[in-house]
Amino acid sequence: MTNARLTYYLAHLYVLVLMGVLLGAFGIQFIFEEIPCPLCYLQRMGMSLAAIGPCLVILHGVRVKFFGMTIIAAMLGGSISTRQIVLHIASSTDPGYGTPVMGFHLYTWAFIVFAVMVAVCGLHLWTLKEGETYRPTKLSTFSKCVLGLFALILLANVVSVFFEAGWNWFLPGNPTEYHLLH
Repeated sequence: MTNARLTYYLAHLYVLVLMGVLLGAFGIQFIFEEIPCPLCYLQRMGMSLAAIGPCLVILHGVRVKFFGMTIIAAMLGGSISTRQIVLHIASSTDPGYGTPVMGFHLYTWAFIVFAVMVAVCGLHLWTLKEGETYRPTKLSTFSKCVLGLFALILLANVVSVFFEAGWNWFLPGNPTEYHLLH
């Protein structure tokens, strides 16, 4: 199996992992009733943007520019995560936003995910031979399911933001309710 072919199949795994992270965030949002703050939503958008590169690999085959898109999106999301980490580190009395998961707040986990994404993309760029590419003749049912689930989670994020913000342009820094419902 060539590096490009392996990269193509791993793109499915990357999308599934990012969807798992986003579904985990939804779980905390709805099961533990922790409403995301604006920075949390920006981090979710960063993960969604970072998943677009692997989705394009699935749709169009392995191309270097798709990894570049993922790296830029992961750097953007990582900077947003860093901003939120610093906001809570700067205050000695601030316990952080939300309940920690395995000792870290979700924004710290988001930073770790973004850093891993940059490293993985760099590894693929390093191992791909110049001009090496792979694209199957047609999309498999599994590929279509992965892309469809990704689209569903994107839509769920948009609906979630709409319910939280309602018809307002801005989200409160420390949200306590879904404006559309109250």
